[in-house]
This record gives sequence, structure tokens and C-alpha cells, in this order.
Amino acid sequence: MESIGSPVMWAAFVGFVLLMLALDLGIFHRKSHVVGFKEAAIWSAVWVSLALLFGGWVFLEFGTAKGTEYLTGYVIEKSLSVDNIFVFVMIFGALGIPAIYQHRVLFWGILTALVLRAAMILGGVAAIERFHWLIYVFGGFLVLTGIKMFFTRNHAESPEESKFLKWARRVIPSTTRFDRDRFFTVENGRRLATPLFMALILVEVSDVIFAVDSIPAIFAITTDPFIVFTSNIFAILGLRSLFFMLAGLVDRFRYLKVGLSAVLVFVGVKMLIMDVYKVPAGISLAIILGILGASVWVSLATSRREAAAAAAGDPARAHVRR
Repeated sequence: MESIGSPVMWAAFVGFVLLMLALDLGIFHRKSHVVGFKEAAIWSAVWVSLALLFGGWVFLEFGTAKGTEYLTGYVIEKSLSVDNIFVFVMIFGALGIPAIYQHRVLFWGILTALVLRAAMILGGVAAIERFHWLIYVFGGFLVLTGIKMFFTRNHAESPEESKFLKWARRVIPSTTRFDRDRFFTVENGRRLATPLFMALILVEVSDVIFAVDSIPAIFAITTDPFIVFTSNIFAILGLRSLFFMLAGLVDRFRYLKVGLSAVLVFVGVKMLIMDVYKVPAGISLAIILGILGASVWVSLATSRREAAAAAAGDPARAHVRR
């Protein structure tokens, strides 16, 4: 399995991730509190800066090709991880999770996601290395997923209607009562899961589902396990702060899912034709940034027009269908 990552680099990166997680929970978020926009923006800037600094090191150490692969992979994973935010908002809203406890749920949910993604990445790379035809399977899957995302973008299932949640409540003794920031509590001598634990389960399951889409997408850019792993991990590490920064603004990004669906279709087609024509990583990066930038610009422009129409008292223009 060809990779730029040596055992020392793997150990150093994993050690760095563990150190940052320890600082996050043990020092900066030792006590449960409501994460405000300013704090979330600062942490988002920290994670993005660290990811870009790491990318700069890859450029300097291993050349433009590998550096561009890392940066493109990071952009794909970061953009697709934004879709998780829509789901997290619904989960917390449906289960009534207070804002003061949401960081704790996301911390442990994403910690588990890091381990699961690592296993999925290493397994996926090994499978592609051995069975090259899986590239076409992944490519076709991404194209279909992108098309499905486009047509179902306005029809998300409520977490309360989730069959998995209903099954979990039957299997795991639970209560609707909160016990501060605890995942379990005791009622009448019975140990019961609190709504925080149920939210944690849904967060973990949703991330695994999203990983099924996002991990094959980066295989269209590179199969180097070190680049796939590091770009994934940096994208996931910054997801919590991004959630608290954008949670109240998700409705303004109404066309983001249109952009994400186009990205999935593009990388899927890229995988399907890679044995005939390999799209250069630089061109892929430019196309992906162009698609995402356009979807965000159109979303914000539409929101501004609606706000202006509402302020002018024009109800006919105050709402535009997606």
C-alpha cells in the first residue's frame, strides 16, 4: 500500500490528535457551558489554520501533487461534513437537548467517529488496492447518492421518527429526564439512559452514514491512506466548532445541499473515468471550490433578497421556494 506516511509520522499525527482532544475536554471545555458564536469562530479558525499548516508542510515535504491531493481531500471532507450540521440541529431539537450540554454530546460522538472512520479508511484503501473494480462501485454509488441528495434535500426524516431511535429505546432502558450532563442516571433503583445518551447514539450513527458517502469521495482524489486519514480527521476535528458557529444560520444555506450533491456527482464521475482520463488534482480542487462557492453565494444572495423584500413589506417576494 503506497503512502507518504512513515510509522513515525502516523504516531506523531495520532499523538497530536489525542493531545488536542485532551486540551479541548480537559482544559478549554472542562465545565459544560453554552458555546457562543465568538468562541466557536475562534476554535473554527484554529482548526482550519492547523489543517492548512499541515497542508503547507505536505506541499513543502512531498511536493505539489501530494499537497494538492491533501488540500482537495480536506475541502471535500470539510464541505460534506457541513451536511452533518443539519442533522445535528434536528437531533438536538427533536430530543430537546439544552445548548449547555450539546458540546459534551458532540465531543464523545466525534471521538467515536474518529475511531470508526480510521477503520473504514484503512479497510477501504486495502479493498481498493486488492480489488481495483471497487473504484467503479464507489463511483456509481457516489453519483446515485448525489442525485438522491438533490431530490430529497428538502425532505429530511425527523430523528423522533427514526426507526433506529425507536429500536434503541426498546433495547436500552431510558428516561426522558435529564440529569445534568450525565449520559446515565438512576431512577427507582434502575440505571437508565438519559436523552443525552440517545442523542449521542444518533450523532454516531449519522456520522457513520455520512462517512459512507464522504470516504469513497476522497478515493477519487487519492488512495494514499495517510492523506485520506489526515484530511478526514482535520475535517472532523473542526466539526464541533463549526456546528456552534453555523447552527443558527443553517436555514440561510438553502442551496448548499444542491452544491454538495453536485460535488458527489462530480467525484463519482471522476472515479468512473479515472482509468480513461485522470482529472488533475488542481482542476478537481478548482471545480469543487467553484461549485461550493456558487451554492453558498446563491444561498446568501437569496436570503438577502428575501430579507429586503420582507423589510419593504412585499410578502409576494419575501419567500422564494427552494
